[in-house]
Order: sequence, then structure tokens, then C-alpha cells
Amino acid sequence: MSVAAPARVQAAGWGWRYAGRKRPAVTDVSFTIESGERVLLLGASGAGKSTLLAGLAGVLGDADEGERNGSLLIDGAAPESRRGQVGLVLQDPDAGIVLSKVGDDIAFGCENLGVAASEIPGRVAEAMDAVGLDVPLHRATKALSGGQKQRLVLAGVLAMRPGLLLLDEPTANLDPEGVHEVRASVERAVATTGATLIVVEHRTPVWVDLMSRVIVLAADGGLLADGPPHQVFADHGAALADAGVWVPDRGIDLPVLQHVTTSDALSASGLAVAREPGVVVQAGLELHVPRANATVITGPNGAGKSTLALTLAGLIPEHDGEVRAAPELAGRRGVRPIRWTSRELLTRIGMVFQEPEHQFLAQTLRDELAVGPRALGWTQTRTDAVVDELLERLGLAPLALANPFSLSGGQKRRLSVATVLAGAPEVIVLDEPTFGQDRRGWISLVALLQEEIARGRSIVAVTHDDAVIRHLGGHRIELGAVS
Repeated sequence: MSVAAPARVQAAGWGWRYAGRKRPAVTDVSFTIESGERVLLLGASGAGKSTLLAGLAGVLGDADEGERNGSLLIDGAAPESRRGQVGLVLQDPDAGIVLSKVGDDIAFGCENLGVAASEIPGRVAEAMDAVGLDVPLHRATKALSGGQKQRLVLAGVLAMRPGLLLLDEPTANLDPEGVHEVRASVERAVATTGATLIVVEHRTPVWVDLMSRVIVLAADGGLLADGPPHQVFADHGAALADAGVWVPDRGIDLPVLQHVTTSDALSASGLAVAREPGVVVQAGLELHVPRANATVITGPNGAGKSTLALTLAGLIPEHDGEVRAAPELAGRRGVRPIRWTSRELLTRIGMVFQEPEHQFLAQTLRDELAVGPRALGWTQTRTDAVVDELLERLGLAPLALANPFSLSGGQKRRLSVATVLAGAPEVIVLDEPTFGQDRRGWISLVALLQEEIARGRSIVAVTHDDAVIRHLGGHRIELGAVS
């Protein structure tokens, strides 16, 4: 079995500033990672973790894309010359999918590396088994759930057998079983190949026992901590938590909401949902969404959670049965959200998509947050007040004039939630609302949702996050696996 040699990584005063941004994404980072080390790369949202991985993968671009300082080397050479030796799993799985069929997409990297054609099918099967991706090779990649897409892109990288494996939030949208499978598959891969491993992940407890080292990026440049995991968390635990790092075994100082008996904001009987016409993922659902409460939708990857959320939000039609809103929420066309106009939906049901980029429309964060209020005809004074409050509450005020697409994954998620909250809808449906959040961002988001519930709004959250379920989950809709 051909395997690239484990890579040695060196950074000396390295930094990167994206074109059009005043502040650098990363600055003054120095470290040496020896061949075969396993490193957990931590830091607050926006500290530059994803940028550093992109730099190591050689995909940041040239001077037109940004400005770099210092040096970043893989085995003494620029990362751009080592691309065949480096495998990167991006934070956004859609950005890592190239071809339309599962088998072709996993084989794509191997083909680019010139792997013998006779060897590729075995590598594809081995990689799919390693990450627990149990779908046909001819399955359309666009038909996969978010969690299945994450397994797909990881399988594609593992099939390449790189000497440096870079994983950016590899378990963010996975169910508990998927988290275990991916964690185990990565452990097997590095044990078999000896590859150097760098993982960016907010689920610190999942990875910490696999790692030989923890490196923490400081938000204002340089390193906040560097050393063996137990030593870093023991010596710097309080400071790291304050900086936004998820420190193992450190609690969350937020109340746990209790379910309050109320009337329903939404209900459905005999509901069947389908993302693609005729392809039913769940049927016979009897459910309700109580007012002024949180409802969490849980279940394994591929169970139809996102499809159900989109159906409840009135964005895709029911395959069978009907979603009905409370009479007080009725639009001109009645109580069925699918029949409402976009303006009626804006004030009644807001939807936060699983992929934040799917709902960005403006060139700056400030303008993005003003889209809803302006569509509702609010005064400039009222709009500015709402926008300023949300920017401040979610730690986005310093980025008010930045382009939404230039944000980190965690920042994009907070912005996508804020854009919906800006319109003050009665029901808010969120698909994985805490994806990619550091400790501070997570607490800010969940506290904000708890406040919305206290104001009488109804929250529906698709989530695999046990802490979200604990702190919000007064009511639960559990979907079973699709057979």
C-alpha cells in the first residue's frame, strides 16, 4: 500500500490578511510540528484556524488574494508544492464536493495523484467503510444529507492517503454515531499511515485523547498555549474558556429551560416530507410545535431532519398531510405556511439554513442584517437599532462592514441566525444553529434564543448538540433512521 511520508510542518512569524480586509486573519504564528504528531488546533471563532489550514494546504492563493508574512513550510518547501502530500477536509463540505456521483467524487483525488486505476476501487471501498458512508456508489452527491456530505469529503481525503491530514470541523454536522465513526476512522488512518494530523474542532472531548499536542491560536496574534493536552488544559483552562475555547469538563453557566404547556404555533397530522419530488424521507408524522417553547428535532444523519424543518418553515411543500399554523398567524391565504407570500413568511416563520451562505444577499454584515427590516418597511432609526444590537450581542460589531462570505464558519453561522432574528418572526426554525461555535459564541447564541422564547416566540432547532438539547429542549421531535 503506497502512503505518503509523514510531513514535518514549520511556521515562523506566519500571517495572512485577506484582500479587502483591514485586519489580518492570522498573525505572528510560530511552531514546529514533527512528522507523525497529532495536533488539536484550537482558538476562538475568527482566530484564524481555518485560514492556517488553508495555508498549509496551499490553497490561499497569490498576492491578488491576500498578503502573507513570515514563512509556512511542509518538509522545508512551500505548501503549494506539496499539494499531493496534503489532504484537507474543509469546514463547508459542499465546497469539497467536485463530482455528481459518490464513487466518482471519492476517486477524484486518487485519479489526480495518478494512483493506478486498478487500485482506486479498493481505496474507495476502504474509505467509505472507514467513515461509515453506507450509500451506493452511484448515489447523487446532491442527494446526501449534510452529515453524509461530511463523511463523503473525509472519505475522499482518506482515499488519497496523505502524509499531512488537515481536518476542519470534521464532525460538526454528524449524529453521535457518526462522530464516533469518523473519530475512529481518523484514528485508524493515522495509526496505519503514520500521517501527521492537525484537527480543528470545537468538540474538544471527542479528540483530546487521540492528540499528542494542543496548539491554541490567540485572537490578537501568536499562540495562547502550546503543549500536551493535559498540561495545556490544566495550566490554562480558565483563560482558554474565557477566550472561547471549549475546555473539557467545564460547565456552561446558562439556565435549563423547562417546558411550559401552551397552545400550538404549528401542527401537522399524517405528514410526509420529501426534499426531491417523490422521494419520501419520513411519513405518517404527527407533531406539534408549542408556542413560547423550544422544540428540538433530533435523529441520525439522513433521517430527514432538514427536510422536515424546511417543510415546517413553509419553504418546501408537504408530500402528504398538511402543516398548519395557529389561526392568529394566518396569512391572506389561510393557515398553511406553504401558501404564504415571502413577506408573510418574513414576519411569521424565519428559517436559518444548515449552510449559512445560502441566505446571504448583501455586501456587508450591516446591510445583510438590514435586509429583513427594510423589506418590512421599518424606519431607518428602528432598523439601525436592531442591527446594532444584534451585531454587538453576537460579537460581530468589529466586522460590521466586512463581506459576509469572508467570515469564519462560526461567524457566518452567528450572522445567519441574526439575519432571521432581525425580522422578529413569531416562529424561528434553525438548522444546526450552533455549528462551528466557540464557547463564547455558543453561549451568546443560546442565551439569545432563550430570550426570544421568554418574549413569546417559538423556536424549532435541528441539532445533534447535546448541550442545545439540554438547555433549549423542552419539547422533542425524534426522527427514526430511514430504511
